[in-house]
Amino acid sequence: MKTLMQAAFAVGALCMAASAAMADPAVVYDAGGKFDKSFNEAAYNGIEKFKKETGSNYLEFEVQADAQREQAFRKMAQRGADPIIGIGFSQESAIKKVAPEFPKIRFVIIDSVVDLPNVQSIVFKEQEGSYLVGVLAALASKSGKVGFVGGMDIPLISRFQCGYAQGAKAANANVEVLANMTGTTPAAWNDPGRGGELAKGQFDRGVDVVFAAAGGTGTGVYQAAKDNGKLAIGVDSNQNYLQPGTMLTSMLKRVDVAVYETAKAAKDGTWAAGVTVLGLKEGGVDWALDEHNKALITDDMKAKVEAAKADIVSGKVAVHDYMSDNACPN
Repeated sequence: MKTLMQAAFAVGALCMAASAAMADPAVVYDAGGKFDKSFNEAAYNGIEKFKKETGSNYLEFEVQADAQREQAFRKMAQRGADPIIGIGFSQESAIKKVAPEFPKIRFVIIDSVVDLPNVQSIVFKEQEGSYLVGVLAALASKSGKVGFVGGMDIPLISRFQCGYAQGAKAANANVEVLANMTGTTPAAWNDPGRGGELAKGQFDRGVDVVFAAAGGTGTGVYQAAKDNGKLAIGVDSNQNYLQPGTMLTSMLKRVDVAVYETAKAAKDGTWAAGVTVLGLKEGGVDWALDEHNKALITDDMKAKVEAAKADIVSGKVAVHDYMSDNACPN
C-alpha cells in the first residue's frame, strides 16, 4: 500500500536516470554517532531496513569534527555511492560544495534545504509532533509545570520547544513550561551528564514531566527523571523502552522512514530532487504508544491527544512554526 509519505517522495523537480539506481547508497551521520538512540540511530535503522529488504550494501561515515564533512561526501562520491544521504542540518555547507562537483550523483539532506538539481531536501514539521507530546505532558503533570531540555541552541530545536509549549497550553492554559538548551556547539548532542543536570534543575523548580530534544544528551535527562520519580518524553526514535515506567511517550520523527524511502526510490528509479516536507498528515511525525508506556496513558489522555492530532491533520489547528519567524506565541 502506498502511504502518504511514499507519495510525498514521488513529488519533486527532477527524476535522475534509472541507470544510476544500481549504485549502493551512503550515509553520513551527524555528531553524536549512529548509535545515539535517537536521531542518527533512526537513520541507521532506515538504511539497515533498506539493506535487508533489497540485499544492497551501503557505505557510512560518522562525523567527529566539522572539517570531516566535506571530505566525507567527496570520498563517498568518488567511490561511486549513490545516493549520498547527509543526516542533519550541519551537512548543508558540505553538500552545497560537493554536489555540484558530481552532477550525476544524487545527494539527500535531512533537516535542511539545499536548492541544487541533484539534491533532495527532506524536512519535518517537528512542531506538530511536539504539540502532541505537549498535550500529553500537561495532562500527565500533577504540578502544572512541565519542562523541555534542548540540545544545541538553534532554531530547529526551538521549533520542538515552541510546538511542545503550544500543545501543553492547549491542554492546560495555566501550565508553566520551563526550558533549557544544553549548549551552542555540536557537543550539546552528546552530553548526558549536562542533560541530567538541567533536568534535575527543572525538577527542583517543580517540573514533573520533561521532554528532551537533545540527541544522545537525552539519555541523561531520562536517567535523571527515573532517579527523581518524574516522567520523561523521548524524541526522534521510539525511546519508551529506555526507562519503562518513566517514559511517558516519545515524539517520533520518522528519519528511519525518510532514509529508507529515499534509498529505495533511488534504487527503483523514482527518486526526485526538490523539497519533501513531512508532518502529521504524511506520517512524518507522531507520538509513541506501546507496551512500555501504556500504563501511563489513560483512555482520556489517548482520546485527547488523538483528537488534537486529527485537528492538526484536518487544518482545524495550525501549529506555529518557530522557524518561520523565530518567535513562539505565548
